[in-house]
Amino acid sequence: MSGLLALLDDVAGIAKVAAAQIDDIAGQAAKAGAKAAGAVIDDAAVTPKYVHGFAPARELPIVGKIALGSIRNKLLILLPAALLLSAFAPWLITPLLMLGGSYLCFEGAEKVYHLFRPHAPHADGQVKDVNPDHLEEQKVKGAIKTDFILSAEIMTIILSNLDPDQPLWIEASALAIAGIGITIAVYGGVALIVKADDFGLWLARVGNLSLTRALGRGIVRFMPWFMKALMIVGTAAMIWVGGSIIIHGLDVFGLSAIYDWIHHQAEAVAHAVARSEGFVAWAVTAFFDGIFGLIYGLLLIPLATWVINPAISAVTGGNKPAH
Repeated sequence: MSGLLALLDDVAGIAKVAAAQIDDIAGQAAKAGAKAAGAVIDDAAVTPKYVHGFAPARELPIVGKIALGSIRNKLLILLPAALLLSAFAPWLITPLLMLGGSYLCFEGAEKVYHLFRPHAPHADGQVKDVNPDHLEEQKVKGAIKTDFILSAEIMTIILSNLDPDQPLWIEASALAIAGIGITIAVYGGVALIVKADDFGLWLARVGNLSLTRALGRGIVRFMPWFMKALMIVGTAAMIWVGGSIIIHGLDVFGLSAIYDWIHHQAEAVAHAVARSEGFVAWAVTAFFDGIFGLIYGLLLIPLATWVINPAISAVTGGNKPAH
């Protein structure tokens, strides 16, 4: 009997340890996932354009295909690559983060640049006389390729915020949980966004109350403004997160002048305000990170236009896909 009680006590102890580890994994995944906010918001802002022009009945299936491709990107390719990186080349994490941060700054700055210097619409935006099934397949493939770049940055950001001294299985679990959670959040949100106007039209058409019909019409009128706001927030988040990554990367490599200056300014403003000092310091830091990210991204535009894109075209034998 005493042996059975001892065994049950051991089982209970193991269960407590496992529960603590699961809680730790979930906590790390949530904390690390939050650090990827800029890329996540941009992912949510960009994805709805891939269902534009298709019949309403095809919108959710297309979003579902892109979400499935995103999960495959994260779990089958990027997660094993991240684990190998963590195990054998952790010194590469910061340079890869800075490379991803440069991409975020460039993409965000390019969007800002095109607000003031609009470019002509691409011919591939015209969908007349195109097989719908073939067009859908192309759109989904293009979206999954774009998602791969953003997912790589998201997974690298998550990896950089995990404890490097923990067991490999905990690191893998935290990466998987954060990756799946982000995918569900992004594409669940996208599904709601792309169907919101249809829901509004349905309310306006079948609502029994005038208030219900008015709500439906309000949703339809509100969604275009919401999409514009989401694009603005996504662009700002890209520039802010990208700038922050570059500045912290420079600090890691001993080039701390910009990081120290921003930190000093944030502390000075927070002390001067003397209220909500933590939030004020964060807001000032984010502001200057964003300014740096925008300037850096604008400087990358001619480099990408005249050097990087021609080099990629020369290697691949084609042109860079349009955003």
